[in-house]
Amino acid sequence: QVRLVESGGGLVQPGGSLRLSCTASGFTSDYYTIGWFRQAPGKEREGISCISSSDHSTYYADSVKGRFTISRDTAKNTVYLQMNSLKPEDTAKYFCAADGPACWIGIGSPSDYMYWGQGIQVTVSA
Repeated sequence: QVRLVESGGGLVQPGGSLRLSCTASGFTSDYYTIGWFRQAPGKEREGISCISSSDHSTYYADSVKGRFTISRDTAKNTVYLQMNSLKPEDTAKYFCAADGPACWIGIGSPSDYMYWGQGIQVTVSA
């Protein structure tokens, strides 16, 4: 059974850091593009970062470029999203998704991804 589980969310002050994890089971995540999306209340789901399977190329949305870093740990079947210099506008529910398009063309849309985690809340507030 394919499953993605996010962890590492929570409440952090502006300027702080969090590291989200996306752990896969039932498949080898290294074989698939993994994407991170987020959705704030009343807004559409936004693609923010992805990492490809073949060459581990990465993509970042302008809203997070220079602050967020995506990486893989093949041995742990886990993809990480290191989030630094967090801002209140980063507050959202964060989702990881698998089996998207190659990242060199961008993250794609949510409908491009086959598998999804349940999401985890990140709140940036003083």
